[in-house]
Formats: sequence, C-alpha cells, structure tokens
Amino acid sequence: MIEVVILGIALSMDAFAVSIGLGAKRNSPNLPLKAGFYFGTFQALMPLVGYLAGKGVLGWIAAYANWIAFGLLALIGAKMIYEGVHEGIDDDISQITNKMMLILAIATSVDAMAAGFSLTLLDANPYVACIIIGLITFSFSIGGVFIGRKSGTWLESKSEIFGGTVLILMGIKILIL
Repeated sequence: MIEVVILGIALSMDAFAVSIGLGAKRNSPNLPLKAGFYFGTFQALMPLVGYLAGKGVLGWIAAYANWIAFGLLALIGAKMIYEGVHEGIDDDISQITNKMMLILAIATSVDAMAAGFSLTLLDANPYVACIIIGLITFSFSIGGVFIGRKSGTWLESKSEIFGGTVLILMGIKILIL
C-alpha cells in the first residue's frame, strides 16, 4: 500500500504546482476547497479509467506489462520534469471560474490515467488506491493554494520535478522487481 501512497504523492504534484500558481493570484476564500475538489476528483477517476483499460488488455500484453508500465511512468515523469524546468502556470489567468478549474483538473489528471495502468501490477485494491490518490491530491491541492498565497510561485516548478523523478523511479522499480 505504500506504493499507492507514493504514486498518489507523485501524481498529485501537477495539481499541487497548479494550485500554488492559483494561490499566488488574487482569489476567493473558497479556492482551496474548490481546487481540492476538482483536482482530487479527477486524480481519483483518471487512474481508475487507466486501470480498467489496462485490465482489459492485460491478457494480450501480459508478457510486456512491466515494460509498458515502466515506459508510461518514465514518459510521464520526464514530461513532468520538463514542464517543471521550462513552464509555469499561465500569467493570463485573471479569474478562476468553474470552467477553468474543470479544464485544469482534466489537464493535470491525464497523466494519472496513463499511470493507472501500473495499478494492474500493484498488489492493491484499485478502487481503494484511486480513493487514496484522490484524497492525497485533494490535500496537496488545498495546501498548494495556501502555499501560493504565502510564497508566490517559486515552489511550483520544484514540485513537478520532484513528482516526475518519483514516477521514473517507480517505473524502474516495476521493471526490476
């Protein structure tokens, strides 16, 4: 189950980084809960979609499942590291609407759908794992907004680099063990 917690922390780093950026903007007092709800919900649902898709094709690709999980986690991790080094949240965001939160939640959770495939290889209940991932993201998103309010965006890119590194290491662990 520790692997699920580590996966949840790593996957939540995108939402955490965006939440820091959102918190740095002038925003409403209910933004921490709004960010937690949107990001947590989508980070819980997307790995489940990935898991179910992976389960459906696992019989066909069982011999290569470890390599596929490694490849997906390594690609996602590399993408997160790249984004952490090269990008930040758009400065154009002036008003935080529900539509914008929905778009951000989907954008930050697409990686989680691909990572959900790795749940087929972990010895954990996938439904419980997805709830744990969602709760971790919920917590990190709330914390990210508060951190952004206090510190600005300096921590934003560092969290993505950390999350990407952890995903790559998890992929290597799946490949080796």
